[in-house]
Formats: sequence, structure tokens, C-alpha cells
Amino acid sequence: MQIELHGLTAKQMALCDIMWAISTREGVESFIATLPAADQRTCHSLIELMQLAFVDCIEDTTEAQELLSRY
Repeated sequence: MQIELHGLTAKQMALCDIMWAISTREGVESFIATLPAADQRTCHSLIELMQLAFVDCIEDTTEAQELLSRY
């Protein structure tokens, strides 16, 4: 699945690329912790935008419904 975020600045795109390349959530949080406070806020906002873009791509919830029906 491919998500797209439109209207980002070059710096925001660079931050997204860096975070996307990190393989774990802990790694992303560690990276964010090294940044100045304003950039930390930007990264958290970008993560939320990525999550919302991902949700927008979901077309079928059958697999999730099957999994939840077990409980």
C-alpha cells in the first residue's frame, strides 16, 4: 500500500523519509527525541497525517472483522 501526503515542505518530506526508513516505533521515537521541540511537534503531526492517509486507503475490513469475531 502506498500513501501520499501533499503540500509538504522539503524539510517535512525529509523528516517523513527518515521516519519511514526506521524499522521500529521505538526507533522513530528515539529519532524524534534528538530533534528540537518544534521539529518534534512537526514529526508527531506528520505521523498523524500518515496514519490518517493510511486509514483513507482502507477499502475492506473483512479480515479485521474475522479476527475480532474470535473474541
